[in-house]
Amino acid sequence: MNENLIKSLSEQKIFPIIRSSNPQVVVDTADALLKAGLDIMEVNVENPSIYEAIYEVSKRAKICAGGIITSMQAQAAIMSGAKCFSSPIFHMNLVKLSKDKKIPYIAGTSTANEAYEAWKARIPLVKIYPITAIGGPLYLEDLLRPMPFLNIMPQGNVKLSEVKQYIDAGAYAVGVGRDLYEGYSYSEITDRAKDAISRL
Repeated sequence: MNENLIKSLSEQKIFPIIRSSNPQVVVDTADALLKAGLDIMEVNVENPSIYEAIYEVSKRAKICAGGIITSMQAQAAIMSGAKCFSSPIFHMNLVKLSKDKKIPYIAGTSTANEAYEAWKARIPLVKIYPITAIGGPLYLEDLLRPMPFLNIMPQGNVKLSEVKQYIDAGAYAVGVGRDLYEGYSYSEITDRAKDAISRL
């Protein structure tokens, strides 16, 4: 199931990242994205009440708990129904937990060295973060030229309009956060996501 999750993500291509400290906003945003056909998404654990939102949404979608930096957070997310967890960092404690629980860990890296170390630790999908700050699609191309075996997901202030550029540069999937939903009604979120999918 879990390897399938990562594979399905490569087919979905857009990986929505929901960040809100309000559990109800998380649930409603997730439902708006589900209506567009995006059923794998990240919910950032902004505070402990977000675990309830993960539990609620995980009945309908495949949820990746985001912003995880400790094993305790990862355990709580898994118990809440998260099917994988994602971190801005790459840490061996989280690698170990992922192997023990048989749940994918999307590790955050910035440099070529970190990305390679994560791959050696058998991380199925390596996040490059914060991609916009460190060079965008060009950085991704440069990284993949000597290491085409990496499954890379760029993340960090990516705009919906840039997703295709990243896919063309070799991204496995692309994490999109605020640009997908901030300042939009729930029906507009659905429409924006549908439009982005059709353009891919």
